[in-house]
This record gives sequence, C-alpha cells and structure tokens, in this order.
Amino acid sequence: MLIVKKMTRFIIAFAAFGLMPFAPMVSAQELHQDVQETVSARVESVRVDEDRIVPGTSVTTPYQMLLVEILEGGAEGKSVEVENDYVRVSAGDKVFIHRLKTVEGTELYTFSEPDRSPSLLFFFLLFLVTILAFGGWQGLRGLVSLAGSVLLILYVLLPAVLAGHSPILVSISVASLIIIVGSYVTHGFRKSTTAAVLGMIFTIVITGVLAYVSVRWGMLTGYGDEHAMYLNLNAGGTIDLSGLLLGAIIIGLLGVLYDSAIGQSVAVDELHSAGPHLTRREIFRKATRIGREHIGALVTALAIAYVGAALPLLLLFYQSDMPILSILNREIMATEIMRTLVGSIGLVLAVPVTTLISIFLIVRPGSSKNLSVEARPGHGHSHHHHH
Repeated sequence: MLIVKKMTRFIIAFAAFGLMPFAPMVSAQELHQDVQETVSARVESVRVDEDRIVPGTSVTTPYQMLLVEILEGGAEGKSVEVENDYVRVSAGDKVFIHRLKTVEGTELYTFSEPDRSPSLLFFFLLFLVTILAFGGWQGLRGLVSLAGSVLLILYVLLPAVLAGHSPILVSISVASLIIIVGSYVTHGFRKSTTAAVLGMIFTIVITGVLAYVSVRWGMLTGYGDEHAMYLNLNAGGTIDLSGLLLGAIIIGLLGVLYDSAIGQSVAVDELHSAGPHLTRREIFRKATRIGREHIGALVTALAIAYVGAALPLLLLFYQSDMPILSILNREIMATEIMRTLVGSIGLVLAVPVTTLISIFLIVRPGSSKNLSVEARPGHGHSHHHHH
C-alpha cells in the first residue's frame, strides 16, 4: 500500500536522524552521504483532490497533489509538488515534508504528516489548567513529578539503552529514580512516602525477575512489531531488543504501581493513627483487605489499557481464520499477554510487600502494650479509689 510505503520511509528517516545524537554508530557512510531531513512546509494550493482505490484492494484512500512552500532547511523558500495519500489537507495548512537529496544531486519530496502542534498545544494547556484548577498545590507537585519522570526517560534511559547498556538494568534503575523523585516531590518526606518508595522498588525488582523469566522462557525476541526491526537496523544490531521488551514491561507498570503502593502506605498510616491500640498483625490484616479491593480495579485498568492499545491488532486477528492457539502463539500477541500477566502479578505483590514495609516503618513495635490503662478501650472506669 502507498500509505504503508510512505510511513515506512518516514519511520526510517526519523530513526536515522532522531537517534543519531545518541547513537554515534550510525555514520554518514551508512547513510551513503545522502541528505535527509523532515521540514515544515505550507500548502499553497491543492491541485488534485480525489479518492483512489489502493491497488490490489477494494480500499479507497484520499489522494491529493499539493503545491507546498518549504519553510526551513536546505530548500527553504522553494515551492515543490508532493503527493499526499495519507490525510486530506487544505490550502494554508502547515505540514511536514520529507526531503531526500541523493549524492547524485536528485531531490525527492514526500508528504510526511500534517502539523498537529496547534491541537497538541491546546489539549496540553487544557490538561495543565484542569490539573491546577482541581488539584491545587498537590496537582502542581504532581506535574513537577511528571516532568521529572519524562526527563529521566528522555535523558537517562533512552541514551543509556542506545549506548549499549543492559535495557533491563537501565530500566530498573530509571524506574527506581522515577519512583524516588516522583514520590517525594508529590507527597513530601514522610514515613508513609518512604514506605511506598521501598515497596515500589522491591516490587519493581521482583517484577523485573519475573519479566526476565517470561521473556526467556516464552522465547520472546522483541521483534513483535516493525518499529523494533527499524530500530535494530538503524542501531546496527547493538540493542538487545528482548531486554528492551523487559524494560518496557517495567516502565509500563510504574503508573498503576505508584497508585497501589501509595494507597497501601497511607492506609497503614491512617489505620495506625485511628487505632493506635491495633497490633501490627491486625493492621496488616485490615490494610490488606483494603488493598484487595483496590487491586481488583487496578489490574482491570492495566489489562484494559493494554487491550485498548492493541485493539487494531485484536480486530485483525478476530477476522482471521487462524486457530485460537495459533493466534495466541504469535509473538506480537504473546508479548501483550505476557506484559499484562507479569504487570498484574507485580501489582498484586505490591500490596503485601508495601503493607509489610509500611507496618515496620510506621507502626511502633508493641505500641498497643505501651498504651496506658486509661487509653485502652473499655478501661474508662478503672481508677476507682477503695477505702
């Protein structure tokens, strides 16, 4: 299909140039010294606008012949014609064009993407306003935590993986940093926060071990989708894609794990404050009961999130005539199933792990025995004087 071909060219170009600052192994010789760039352009006019049938199928796709003005790069100010069989645009719209100048001097221009920055900016600002309006100071701290997490992923995790370091070790390290920074920024330096942090780190390590076993035992290579193949080609085969899959499982778990661990540590803190006469065993039992109710919703949320992301894939297999076992055995499907199962196991384990750590950090040993007689329930009339 024409669309697939154009998207493939764009992905290869993006990988080649977007990753070059982090991956010096991609040299100019490997690119044959061609000049490639994706530049902004403005649509001057739409010369052809019609629907065409994709060759060999009954599927129709929009087709346009555009005259665009290049706004940046080596061809700035130049007007060129490009074909667009991706999404309809109008005169005046901004778009991105991929420019290829070969060593022989030939220039080729292909349509890449419409400029989505206005819609992205609008919803980003709406997101900020909503968080600050309803979240207040806590919402602001949450935004700072989110920004820190994104920076750690962009400037620590990605460069380290591209430099050839173990994806699983890098992912566990960065996940731990995200947990530490995010938790203390959002919730402050409290015992309950420390308990949640330790619980999450222990759970991440356990989940990492389970993910390692699942990938090795399940013989998952990490080549489940075409993006992994392009990345491997661009990096010259230096990236451990199965390890990258392990890292993806860990990073993908962080969001719901954070919610579960913080909830458990706060539950222990509140139970201890409301019932200082309760023993550690009693608090563990009550907090675990709270965690069970919470964990059901979180596991469902995690599974549904993965299902939602894989919906086109599910529809593709649903309409096929392949046996169900054959479908489940395909790597792209087995990867999603394993990701959901390992992530869910990690979520469930987070409840007892975080609860135990919280109890040892927050609940003083023998606190119920140290209470004075007056403070104990049922002893309000224990100090009568006898003559």
